[in-house]
Amino acid sequence: MKKKGLALVLMLFVLSALSLCGCGSKEKLKIYLPGEYMSDDLVPNFEKLYDVKVDVELFDSNEMMYTKIMAGDTYDVLIPSDYMIERLIKEDYLQKIDISKITNFSSITPALKEAPYNLFDPDNSYSVPYFWGTVGIIYNTKNVPFEKVQSEEFEIFRDTDFAGKIYFYDSERDAFMIPFKSLGYSMNTSNEDEIMEAYNWLVDVNTTMDPITVTDDVIDGMAQGRKDLAIVYSGDAAYVLSENEDMSYYTPSCGTNVWVDAMVIPKNASNPDLAHKFIDYVISYDVALDNTEAVGYASVNEDVLKTVTAPGGLYDGNEAYLPRTGYEKDEVFNDNEFLRKRLSELWIKAKAAR
Repeated sequence: MKKKGLALVLMLFVLSALSLCGCGSKEKLKIYLPGEYMSDDLVPNFEKLYDVKVDVELFDSNEMMYTKIMAGDTYDVLIPSDYMIERLIKEDYLQKIDISKITNFSSITPALKEAPYNLFDPDNSYSVPYFWGTVGIIYNTKNVPFEKVQSEEFEIFRDTDFAGKIYFYDSERDAFMIPFKSLGYSMNTSNEDEIMEAYNWLVDVNTTMDPITVTDDVIDGMAQGRKDLAIVYSGDAAYVLSENEDMSYYTPSCGTNVWVDAMVIPKNASNPDLAHKFIDYVISYDVALDNTEAVGYASVNEDVLKTVTAPGGLYDGNEAYLPRTGYEKDEVFNDNEFLRKRLSELWIKAKAAR
C-alpha cells in the first residue's frame, strides 16, 4: 500500500510540474495582425499541419500595435506596415529572418525585393512581405462621373457637390498623404509650411464636406452603396468592386501611397523556429492563393498574382487588385519621428474642426 501510495504521489507531482511548465502541451505560436486580414482557413490548417496551437490577436492600427508591444506584450509574429517595421528595426526590436528557413522566399514578386518598395528593410533581412497595395478613390459610377474623378482626383473630396456623401480614412499618415499629394508635396515632408497647408486642406474637408471618418467600416459601407466616394486601401476596394458592380476604383495621377505589410519576428519571441515555419507557410502558393482570394489584397507570391489576374481568375479585370508599380510620384511611407508626432497632433485637431 505504501509503495502504491508513493507512486501515486510521484505521478501527481510529475503531472502538476508538467502542467505548470507547459510541458506535454502543444507547441504554441502567438501572432498579432490587423483585423480582417487573413483567411478563415489559414490558421486552422497550419495548426493541423504542425500539430500546434496558434493564438491570434488583432490590432486596429500600427500605432496601437506599437503601444502594446512597448508595454511588454510578447508575440512570435507581427504583421506591421513598412514605416513601422523601419521604426522597429531602428529600435532594435526585431531579430533577423533566417532566409534558409524560408524556402518559399524566391516566390516573392521581384518588385517587393527592390527599391523603393523595400526601403524600410533594404537588405530584406528583418521582414517577409505579407500583402501590398495602394490607397485610392472608390466611387459610385451611377452618381460620380469618371471624368470628374479623373479631373479632380483627390480634390474631389473638397467638391461640395458630394458633401455628406463621402467616407474619409481615419489614419493620420493616410489622411495627410491625400492633401500632400494633391498639393504636389512629398507625403514624407518635414516642411512646416507644407504640413500646415495640408492641415488646412483637411480642416476644409471637415468643415464643408461632412465626412464620415472610418476604418474597416468603409468596406461594408461602400459595398452597400451608402456613400458615393471614399478613400480606401486597394484590397478593400477590390472586395467592394466584387460585391457592387456600380463601384469603381481610381489611383490618382498626382501619386499616392504604395504600402507593404510584412511579417517580422520580435527579439523576445518565445518560439522563433515555429515563427519561421509560419512565415514560410503563409507565402507558399496554395496558402497565398487562398489568402488573397479571401481577403482581397494583392498577394506577394508572383505565381499567385499571375493566377488571380489571368483571364478567368478571381481578380481578372478588377482595377483595384494589382498595385501600380514604377510610377515616380508614388511613395512608400518613411519612419519620421517629427512627422509622426506632428501629424498625430494635427489630425486630432482637424477631425475636431466640424
